Formats: sequence, structure tokens, C-alpha cells
Amino acid sequence: MRVMVLVKATQDSEAGNLPSNELLEAMGKYNEELVNAGIMLAADGLKPSSKGKRVAFDGPNRTVIDGPFAETRELVAGFWLWEVKDMAEAIEWVKRCPNPMPGPSEIEIRPVYELEDLGESEAVERHRKLGERLAKKD
Repeated sequence: MRVMVLVKATQDSEAGNLPSNELLEAMGKYNEELVNAGIMLAADGLKPSSKGKRVAFDGPNRTVIDGPFAETRELVAGFWLWEVKDMAEAIEWVKRCPNPMPGPSEIEIRPVYELEDLGESEAVERHRKLGERLAKKD
């Protein structure tokens, strides 16, 4: 099972405050454990929402919205993509994570839809073939 592990933003991350050397060192060791366990597929931190854009969709209309975005607690400051056996394993790994922020913080775990979850259709088969092409690039 794949899960997206989302590090929720805080006032510090939205202010663009970079992690301390101690936190970078601790996170580096943690990420190394994830890699060695064969769990981590991808990971990165995100710049503050003030550097981002949103595109709002309404039928055929598209509207670009400049950051920063309100409700800091609803924003994402970083992520991992993991391959785990189940949600319980993902929770155990998150519990071992160093606190990703200087103060209180949250990490959210969300299962990723797999193609098998979407049933059978021509559109799903196109996505499956596209995924195979992308895997060959690695």
C-alpha cells in the first residue's frame, strides 16, 4: 500500500524559516532509515505558500490565485511517498519521526488510490499503460 505522508505547515514554515542544523541532521538519519527499510519512494520539503499559486476550476474557467494562502494549519510544508504493508506500519514510522517543526506540528497520512481501486475501464487501462511507460524511465 502506498501512502502520502504530509507534514502540515506552521507559522514557522510559512514564514520561510529553515530547519535548524540539528533538525536537518535528525531528519537525514530518519530518511536514511526509511530508505534502508525500502519504504521511502519520494520526499521533499515545500517552500512557503507565498511562493505558490493555485488554479481554481469552475467548469471551463480557470483562475490563478497567488499565495500566500489562509489557514496555515491546512497547508502542507513537506511530504513523503511511502510503500508500506498497511496503515499500522505507516503510523509506527510516523511516530518515530523527529518533530518536523520547532514547535507543535502535525503529520497526516493518506492512502494513495491504486489503479485497482478504480475498477476496469478504457481510461484506467490508459493510466496503467502510462504508469508502465513512466516506470521504464527509471
